[in-house]
Amino acid sequence: MSNCEQERGNQEQREKSIFLETALHAAKRAEEVILHYYSPNVQVTYKLDESPVTIADKLAEQVIIEIIRDQFPTHSILGEETGADNRHLDYQWIIDPIDGTKNYIRQIPLFATLIALQKKGELVLGVSNAPALHELMYAEKGSGAFLNGQRVRVSSTDKLADAYMGFTSVKSFERGNLLPEFLALTHHTQTSRSFTDFWKYHLLAQGKIDACVDVGTNIWDVAAPSIIIQEAGGRVTDLQGNPLTTASHSHVASNGLLHKAVLQHFSKLNTEKYEISLAE
Repeated sequence: MSNCEQERGNQEQREKSIFLETALHAAKRAEEVILHYYSPNVQVTYKLDESPVTIADKLAEQVIIEIIRDQFPTHSILGEETGADNRHLDYQWIIDPIDGTKNYIRQIPLFATLIALQKKGELVLGVSNAPALHELMYAEKGSGAFLNGQRVRVSSTDKLADAYMGFTSVKSFERGNLLPEFLALTHHTQTSRSFTDFWKYHLLAQGKIDACVDVGTNIWDVAAPSIIIQEAGGRVTDLQGNPLTTASHSHVASNGLLHKAVLQHFSKLNTEKYEISLAE
């Protein structure tokens, strides 16, 4: 290896370290805000799509953005609550301050802060912090996936009949005109359960379940979990088998071994146009 190549590799490693350090710091600072407002009396308003948003969502996203801006003032940021600023085309941070706001409002402990970074359209980092569960998952491209500092791997289940599958909402498949396909898929698995929002991805990355499928999602719902699952040895695409983009509103996540079998249940999407409605 030449000196130039070695120096370039060292520079990339330093960048990766500061990216992860910044994301973890931002997630922990957001945790302080989120837990401060975690009460039955938290202030709630409703967005145009009738989804709820709390003061904790807004303030947590603000804290995350401030920390990222301090380190990387030219980077672009796409936040669920603040939208996109498009400052830098090479680096874009994708933020969901509270994934599982409905649970948060009801004081159900299944909610998390999701922070991802993509470089030139490719996901390179993801952090998923679930403070009420004491679960902090993170991954960088090429470095593996970790839960509370311990490396995790997806399962080795290779038959759909033996698979444990997770999803979020039956209603979203009905809205997307995909309910028959979804029900057929569940009938071919050993077990299918609704695991809310981020949590099914935590389970998948640890090998506790084998696949997940959802429609009506946004990129901030799945960006951070996607890189975590991939670094745990799994695979993530949309329902047509394409890589996820900021325009994706469906996804399949699996241990990789089951991916083709899951996608086959939605094969008509490759020949017919379906409008996938956003989740409630």
